[in-house]
Amino acid sequence: MENKNTSSQLPTALRIGNSVTTDKPTIIENFNKHFSTAGHAFHLTTPTAFNSTAPPTATRPNLPHFSFSQIHSADVLKELQNLDPYKSAGLDNLDPFFLKLSAEIIATPITSLFNLSFVSSEIPIDWKAAAVIPLFKGGDTLDPNCYRPISILPCLSKVFESQVNKQITDYFESHRTLSAMQSGFRAGHGCTSATLKVLNDIVTAIDKKQYCAAVFIDLAKAFDSVNHHILIGRLSSLGFSNDCVAWFTNYFSDRVQCVKSEGLLSGPLAVSMGVPQGSILGPTLFSVYINDVALAAGESLIHLYADDTILYTSGPSLDTVL
Repeated sequence: MENKNTSSQLPTALRIGNSVTTDKPTIIENFNKHFSTAGHAFHLTTPTAFNSTAPPTATRPNLPHFSFSQIHSADVLKELQNLDPYKSAGLDNLDPFFLKLSAEIIATPITSLFNLSFVSSEIPIDWKAAAVIPLFKGGDTLDPNCYRPISILPCLSKVFESQVNKQITDYFESHRTLSAMQSGFRAGHGCTSATLKVLNDIVTAIDKKQYCAAVFIDLAKAFDSVNHHILIGRLSSLGFSNDCVAWFTNYFSDRVQCVKSEGLLSGPLAVSMGVPQGSILGPTLFSVYINDVALAAGESLIHLYADDTILYTSGPSLDTVL
């Protein structure tokens, strides 16, 4: 969530196609269109044959079914009490300062609402709406590509997602579901562990008088271009129950965003691709989505930190590694 003290100022002008506009309502509407379709440029116009619901059985051990457990009010109370009161409210206008002050009163009914969501496989529509603030990254101020979106999600949605994320990450880690080659967004892993793993492999090869070659891959708009259908198939293949699959299907459906800046608010636009930017579940779901990349490495070694990937190999000659 965005800090209340952080302001975002719209550019005085924005390039739209071959023209430039200085009209601020037009600017925010075009920012919203730009951000909401960021991942579409990487969507295949003619998808390749791909069975998203049936990964190779040889790479999928028999996993126990995962189902959501009841959330306890004590856990929700703790989350509410730990809210940062200086963060901004989402489009629902529920201020975290208010939620923090009233935590002991609202924790029980909020918990009931969370558990009802599990039973019904439905999420309140207001929790799926994001306010987006354009933040200038540097470069040409007229170019919308030189701005990145900062999403402000409803506070209660983040409290809820935190509880959901704990349940699914506990399941993934206890059953070693996620690839050991993924170091992003995992307890006990990080940039340091990823770097040490790759460095150790390379040093070992050099000690054996071997040549090494590596390809560093940074996927553009990786989080924005996640295909929801494929991701849901991944979850199903990892042992998620039908109720859980239905819940996540609803989680991705009917998501919208508006650009908000300088007291102006754009109209809502549907977000049909990607994991929600700024969400608690987003990084974990992306790790699930990209989990099978390691299977495609063949005889090469691979390591990932979220969407940053290194593919490397070693051999007795340059010809063998290139």
